[in-house]
Amino acid sequence: MGPRLRILFATPAYWPAHAFGGPVVVARELVSRLAARGHDVEVVTTTLTEVRRRSGRRTRVEPVDGARVTYLGTPLRYRWMGITPTLPLVLRRLERPDIAHLIGFRDPVTTGVAAWCRARRIPYVFEPVGMFRPRLRKVRLKRVFDSTLTRGVASAAGAVIVSSPRERQDVVASGIDPARVRVRGNAFPEPPPAGGVDPLRGIVPDGAPVVLYVGRIAAEKGVEHLLEAARRLTDVHVVLVGPDDRHGTMAGVDTALADPATAGRVHVLPPSAGPPFDLYRRADVFVLASGGENFGLVAAEAAAVGTPVIVSDRTGVASSFAEGEALVVPYEPDATVIAIDSVLHDEALRAALAAGALRAAGRSSWDAVVDGQLAIYDEALGARRRLC
Repeated sequence: MGPRLRILFATPAYWPAHAFGGPVVVARELVSRLAARGHDVEVVTTTLTEVRRRSGRRTRVEPVDGARVTYLGTPLRYRWMGITPTLPLVLRRLERPDIAHLIGFRDPVTTGVAAWCRARRIPYVFEPVGMFRPRLRKVRLKRVFDSTLTRGVASAAGAVIVSSPRERQDVVASGIDPARVRVRGNAFPEPPPAGGVDPLRGIVPDGAPVVLYVGRIAAEKGVEHLLEAARRLTDVHVVLVGPDDRHGTMAGVDTALADPATAGRVHVLPPSAGPPFDLYRRADVFVLASGGENFGLVAAEAAAVGTPVIVSDRTGVASSFAEGEALVVPYEPDATVIAIDSVLHDEALRAALAAGALRAAGRSSWDAVVDGQLAIYDEALGARRRLC
């Protein structure tokens, strides 16, 4: 057991902002488990909870999972970037942390906390959660940000934390010194017992094959590959669980909902307040055919209950599965559809993947991840002491 640390987490969204996906779940796991080990943990974040819902304008402080969380009043926002005027005042009143942990990139909270840490010589680590390389939209604007407002965020960090070897390749290719990158990884969860109620009752007919996707309905998530599966595999029901991320992807979903060839077999459900384990259990196969994921925690959640998993070769979580524990396919519609068809119509393959998913889940634990995180903190603190 190492020394008791005072740790400050900064992130643009925190629990219960489940609509923002895996990074919120990962942050909560780290924060709650570090607090349970006796460390003093503070979190500064926004009041954002949903992609579209109006955010709270008042700053409030709440105890959450043993940590002290400051939800900064967020009167203005652009997607997940909340404008938080009270951040400087809150930071000024905080007891000085031993180390800070930034989760996210190009948002006012992590950018502001990084600048505050640099000015006060507080060591920090930086976890970009797949956002370091500019991609998808407004790429030129992101590059302007990276050369001005956020230029020092990565360079001054004691370590850059990534969740998979794939993300490590991405940040190194974007200019980060490989010697400063640490692959910490994420764990597969420990699911609760089954709820005993069919979450798709009245939605999907009994016995109909279910293909499940959980996550934001957004560009490059491979949602269009699942819609293609619904068109070509005429007995399949595709269930999409998550918010519209306003990338334009929802237009294709709406078309499938109205198309006589797929109407009644494509279903859109809102995000749940936590991992939808009963939906994972209900599915015949879970598919994350994404064009780019630093990890892909939803695939780990599905695997943890023994659901067969298909992931693209562009997801970080793919490296967490050994041969035969999941189907890893190229990021293209044909490969995804063929894989889905194989799993649904080959009982032996489906059983092998179900057993493999549980094996993969059994190899990981959040306790081991937290051990790794504390080692990274210790390394960053040691490097700062040597500089001083």
